[in-house]
Amino acid sequence: MTGAVEVVNHTRAAIDEEAVAALVEAVLEAEGAGGAEVGVTFVGERRMRALNRKYRGKDEVTDVLSFPLEDVGESGQRAPEGREGRAGGAAGPAAGDAPPRLLGDVVVCARQALRQARAAALPPGVELAVLLVHGTLHLLGYDHETDVGAMALRQAQLLETVDWEALVGAAH
Repeated sequence: MTGAVEVVNHTRAAIDEEAVAALVEAVLEAEGAGGAEVGVTFVGERRMRALNRKYRGKDEVTDVLSFPLEDVGESGQRAPEGREGRAGGAAGPAAGDAPPRLLGDVVVCARQALRQARAAALPPGVELAVLLVHGTLHLLGYDHETDVGAMALRQAQLLETVDWEALVGAAH
């Protein structure tokens, strides 16, 4: 069964929603979670700061937050922490005629991503790809706080395979 990546852009940033969905789907496929459903939302700084304050107790803008829907207790996997993310968990991929696996949501602050790209002298699409891969890995149960580099390694491997060039319009 094919999953879906729903992308919503609540900003004025020129985000190619189809390219974002394709990138997240590629990560899910590579991780054996094809068929899963994920939401990706791009928000402004005020919204991201409010989410970070509410869910992480940090009154500051962050780049990406992950909101896993599955309970760690049911899956036996470690709870992920977003790059600046929120705790949650993951289970195995959906099989057969089972309903789609609902992983959760990745929320990205488009302006913060652009700011970080400029500071690192990177194309905005590269930074956006990093945040999307990172947030998606958290939905799948990765936790860089406790995994001794496993998440960073997997993130680097996946970034070698994804197409980031179409993510952000030429205006940025």
